[in-house]
Amino acid sequence: MALPAAYLSEDQFTCSICLDVFNNPISTPCGHSFCQACISSYWDGERRGGGGGGGTKIYQCPLCKESFRKRPELHINRTLKEITEQFKWLADAGVLMDGTDGGRGVVDPNLFLQQEQQPLLSPPQRQGEMPESVFDEMMTRFQQMSPAGVPETAFPHPNNPQRSSPANARPPLKTQNSEHLDPPPPYSPPRRFSLGGPGDLARNVPLCPVHLRALEFFCRTDNTCICSLCVETQDHRGHNVTPAKREWHIKKSQLGISEVELKDLISEKERKVEEIQNSLREIWAAAERETDGVVSAFSKLISSVERCQAEVLEAIEKSRLATERRTQSLLRELEEEISELKKRSAALNQLVLSEDYVHFLKTFPALSTPPPSKDWSSVSVVSELTSGVILRTVTHMMEHVQEEMRKLPEVCQRSLSEQTVARPNPKTRRVQEYADEITLDPHTSHPRLIISVDGRQVHCGERHQPVQDNPERFDRVVCVLARQGFSSGRHYWEVEVGGKSDWDLGVASWSVNRKGKITVSPAHGYWFLSLRDRTEYAFRTEPSTNLTISPRPSRIGIYVDYEKGLVSFYNVEAKVLMYTFTDTFSDTIHPFFSPCTNKSGRNEGPLIICPVQE
Repeated sequence: MALPAAYLSEDQFTCSICLDVFNNPISTPCGHSFCQACISSYWDGERRGGGGGGGTKIYQCPLCKESFRKRPELHINRTLKEITEQFKWLADAGVLMDGTDGGRGVVDPNLFLQQEQQPLLSPPQRQGEMPESVFDEMMTRFQQMSPAGVPETAFPHPNNPQRSSPANARPPLKTQNSEHLDPPPPYSPPRRFSLGGPGDLARNVPLCPVHLRALEFFCRTDNTCICSLCVETQDHRGHNVTPAKREWHIKKSQLGISEVELKDLISEKERKVEEIQNSLREIWAAAERETDGVVSAFSKLISSVERCQAEVLEAIEKSRLATERRTQSLLRELEEEISELKKRSAALNQLVLSEDYVHFLKTFPALSTPPPSKDWSSVSVVSELTSGVILRTVTHMMEHVQEEMRKLPEVCQRSLSEQTVARPNPKTRRVQEYADEITLDPHTSHPRLIISVDGRQVHCGERHQPVQDNPERFDRVVCVLARQGFSSGRHYWEVEVGGKSDWDLGVASWSVNRKGKITVSPAHGYWFLSLRDRTEYAFRTEPSTNLTISPRPSRIGIYVDYEKGLVSFYNVEAKVLMYTFTDTFSDTIHPFFSPCTNKSGRNEGPLIICPVQE
């Protein structure tokens, strides 16, 4: 695998423990890379040092200090190893030179080509010899990381073994009782080597306007790029400072997540466009059916029917045109949102490809936040034509043709108006066809919950009941699952919530965590609607999606389409859809119920699973 020389730098291939080029590099779960032997020795030494405290052994990353209760299984990063081996080969071939430009070595491309075509005139520096500054830096880092201070003699100098003897060892660190406290030596970054043209760093990295040094660091506290001298100034002392390139790569990965979210939003909008278009096609088909039926009825009335027929057809056309105008308006709005999202996605793609990390970090906050978007989940296109009201009216009126013909157009128009005002939600009728018998599972209920004998009512008691603490039981959240589980198909049930001030209703995966503190969100296997303090409705996402629901429901209908990943909530009395959430189910899901706590008698009413009445 060939790599452009201008992109290689020893900073990318250096283990932060031994400060040498990686040997069999591995990566920890937190994303940092070390030599396989170095991290193994570090964790083994930590164990011998009693880092576990007699309890559960905790392994830490030497860089970010992230803890792992179980020692991670580490495997060699073969891609990084291959690149590292090529870097070592370039170094062994004499391409790397100890430069004097700011303590960094550079490569002259012409010299590199000449060295490939002719033998070296002078042997390179002795293999395996570590520069003095590198060894001093390594000793400083080991003393900072080692518990209780590891004596310097424990690490023999690789170039001069005599330095490891007690006679040549550095003086031990002075304690607080020493007469004079030596100030800590200033931090001197080890000299690095890079494979790039002369002056690459000066050309590519902007300079600090105050100190005229490269902006190589990023202050997370102030959200700005700074140089090495700025780190020690009063303005940034004690701040959270990290290498700018590292922050750049972290932000790039976050942009990838934002791009995925944008693509999901685009896909959701495109699905809604397809749904609306299908609805419009159904309305057109319904309009055609209505027209054919009306023409057939009026053909029997010859001359007197022709005039009335024209007026009724005009009413149908007006209804269709009105619906079509509304549909086109919705489609235009959706297409505008999709266009904006695609523009944002294109901007993200351009930003990901940008090599100017200062511009990147300035632009990142504006592009990483998803743009405001309208919730289209409750938007649908319906028409009175699909109910067949005109054809039914015409058929009925034909029995009184001679007497009622003159007022038929007026009656038809009035019927359409009434359907527009008082038309029940067709989805409410449709989902009730999938009604299931749902009963509560006492083996999953919290000890404070009291379930009726028939398994259809649950309320929260004042104290814990003497029940067995089995693995299926929730022990901290006052909730319960149903006996019935769904891994396919469509299902519907209704729950009477009455005047309760707090409750949770929805579905949950069978494999969810049930012990201790529980994080409730679709990502953790919970999809449910909540009411708090009588007026605050929300769907429990991360963060929660607040909802405005009016009128207040006393009976909730829950509809699930497993294959489509759909969870919908209905106000049964008002026959309206309150909220729909779309996801992907990968496990068996069960109806979820939580009556919440009593709140001193203000929320003591039960949740009641009711028979579904079509």
